[in-house]
Amino acid sequence: MDSLLYLLIGAYTAGLSDGVCLYGFNTETGDSKYISSVVVENPSYIDAGKSGYLYAVTENDGAPSYVNTLFFDREQEKIRLVNRQETFAASPCYVTINDAHTHVVTANYGGGSISVFPVQADTLLPCAQLIVSEGSGADKSRQEAAHLHCVMFTPDDRYLFAVDLGSDRIYRYEVNASSDMASAFLNEATMKPYSLPAGSGPRHLTFHPSGKYMYAINELSGAVTAFRYDEGELGELQTILADSAGGRASAHIDITPDGKHLYVSIRNKADGIAIFSIDDKDGRLTKTGYQFTGRHPRNFVITPNGRFLLAASRDSNLVEVFEINKETGALRNIGKNIADVDTPVFLKFI
Repeated sequence: MDSLLYLLIGAYTAGLSDGVCLYGFNTETGDSKYISSVVVENPSYIDAGKSGYLYAVTENDGAPSYVNTLFFDREQEKIRLVNRQETFAASPCYVTINDAHTHVVTANYGGGSISVFPVQADTLLPCAQLIVSEGSGADKSRQEAAHLHCVMFTPDDRYLFAVDLGSDRIYRYEVNASSDMASAFLNEATMKPYSLPAGSGPRHLTFHPSGKYMYAINELSGAVTAFRYDEGELGELQTILADSAGGRASAHIDITPDGKHLYVSIRNKADGIAIFSIDDKDGRLTKTGYQFTGRHPRNFVITPNGRFLLAASRDSNLVEVFEINKETGALRNIGKNIADVDTPVFLKFI
């Protein structure tokens, strides 16, 4: 594997940031170098398509919000905006593209909805399907209505899971694999809800590399819920606390490529990363450590070789570079942080 990768940093744009910054990152040494940037408003989540195309949300609250098509020119090492389409819902905060690269889907926090966009020649077409969720939860200040926070395709691309922080539910939809643009991409008649304990506030998901398990981080309760996964069905395995400080703002969740360690970012109190080991026999978690970070680590990313974890601490204007102990999962800051970014909130390798 090439040790030199490109790193995307998405940042809120009320301050000094252009929006999307491009860095070079050495996955063997942890060194990084700024390359270029492109103006995109509030790109809080980005997914990579094929042939250099990227899809970034514009997370606006109360103003029109968008999903943007970007193109990364590797020869010029520059990113340019191709087009954008309105989500018709406020605060899109997650975007994903299916493996077939036919559709882009966003989770809209403020709108409590899912927006679906056909992709033609790698470029976004207007929103073709808007699925609005209803419901509320026990926390009247945070769960007064539906708040979709994540959408994720299953490893086989046959289903899409959507996470509603507002109603403590994870929804499953069958995907229509037909290329017929007249057909709805997500089959709403097949929607199946999975309920979590009242006040959990589920936020993000991740699948184990084996495809046998799925894990959800609950923002409000600070707990991780582990599920068995098989052919679109979930079976709850375990609930284990990640945020023992009670910050009620757990954020992101991800797993090392070897499937041995799971990490969760924690905000508001004791900002940091909770560390778990994963039992290779049954997928259950054991908490093994905790690494303090800068303020408000909204997002993090793990290098494809499993050597480093990079954490974007929004309120410290800092991306910290941690080396992963592959045996224990422990994190060690190697002193090669990226400190010239303003309000970083998203990281992705391409």
